[in-house]
Amino acid sequence: MGNNAKGFEFRKFATPRIIGGIAIVIIVLWALSIIFGSSGGSSSQRRAEQPHDSAEATSPAGGTGSHQTAQSARPSASGAAATGHGTGTAAAPATAGHGATAAHGTTDAHGTPVARGTAARSVPGAHGQETAAHGTAQTATAHPKAARQQQPAAAATHDTQTGSHGTAAGPSTAEQGAAPGHPMPTTVTSPVVHKPKPKGVAFVEATIKPLQFELEERWWGWRPNDIIDLTDNVNNFQMGVLEVTRRATVALAERISRTGTTDAFDENLEQAMNWFMVKASSYWFPSAESKYREGLEELQAYLEKLEIGNATFYTRTDNLIPLLASFEDLLGSCDENLVKEVNEDGTPVSHFAVDNYFYYTQGVASSMATVLEAVHHDFLITLESRNATELLHHAIVSCERAAAIEPWLVLDRNLSSIFANHRANMAAPISHARFYLGLLIKTLST
Repeated sequence: MGNNAKGFEFRKFATPRIIGGIAIVIIVLWALSIIFGSSGGSSSQRRAEQPHDSAEATSPAGGTGSHQTAQSARPSASGAAATGHGTGTAAAPATAGHGATAAHGTTDAHGTPVARGTAARSVPGAHGQETAAHGTAQTATAHPKAARQQQPAAAATHDTQTGSHGTAAGPSTAEQGAAPGHPMPTTVTSPVVHKPKPKGVAFVEATIKPLQFELEERWWGWRPNDIIDLTDNVNNFQMGVLEVTRRATVALAERISRTGTTDAFDENLEQAMNWFMVKASSYWFPSAESKYREGLEELQAYLEKLEIGNATFYTRTDNLIPLLASFEDLLGSCDENLVKEVNEDGTPVSHFAVDNYFYYTQGVASSMATVLEAVHHDFLITLESRNATELLHHAIVSCERAAAIEPWLVLDRNLSSIFANHRANMAAPISHARFYLGLLIKTLST
């Protein structure tokens, strides 16, 4: 009797605890199944999105179809995860507007792939409008209530993905120029055609450039007419530039711009020629730099007339030869000043005159190289007809070599000394330039 009472008391004590323990285990297992089921659905959704993204990026022709099948896969995967049964569902046909057929797969709650297919039919006049909402035509066999609960979420997902399709997949749709009813807009860009400059523009610009630099861009401007003469090297360089500008302008006014000796002078060139003849050391009434600026303005006016066809520039050999002969004479004078050891009165050349000759010749060579480059450009056809382009090229290179000699201090030592003789160094390229100009004149004359 006592044992029966004890057994009854034990059952009374243990039964509710056993039932409670079983209930706790069931609840824990149910919670774990929900957690793992949700993570499985999320991973399947991500796997369904990956082919959708790759298809949009790599396949312009089937971008919209892949997008719609990925939309169908996501609600199906969510429905399968919610029901917990791997029951296959069939997606309703959707109109994609591109005639693309896409096959895709979804996964059940246990991660098992389930094959399914959707066919997208092309409907004329419809583009991107779906005849059936994604996820709402699915049938759930085990839990219709859960499937009904999934319909609002699926509809929201469909709306969201459709909005993203309109922005992300827009370029893919635009690229499908071959799709019927959707021609791809094309923009035809005509190539930029650079009209060649009229003959003479390069020559006039080259005549203006060296003197304009000395007047406007050189620090302290024009210096030969300064009251206090502290920079005689720059002064002589500017005198050399001025002499080349004068000779080029005279040849342009008297020869190159005229058909012959009976043709009238161009008014702008005639004025420019006169203004450049003003003495370089004139301080005022008139000042040298003011008249030189006016001369450059006259050349600029002639240049503007050339560009619109209201001025003439003739590239005949009989127009070019006087310019080259004038340059040859100028180089001959420079060459003589560089090599002579005594003046005409028998006195030796002083050290102060040595650097004057040097920098004057350097100014001549620098500006002459610029003008000869323009001669090569504007008179190219004339030069090629006489096989004279190589001779002109050698003359240009020699002038550039002379202009590039820039010693810290100009020395005039004996030719056999260990110290430099910069006059002789300058004389070598000047002699070469004069020699090639002489050959060029003979070649053009024959």
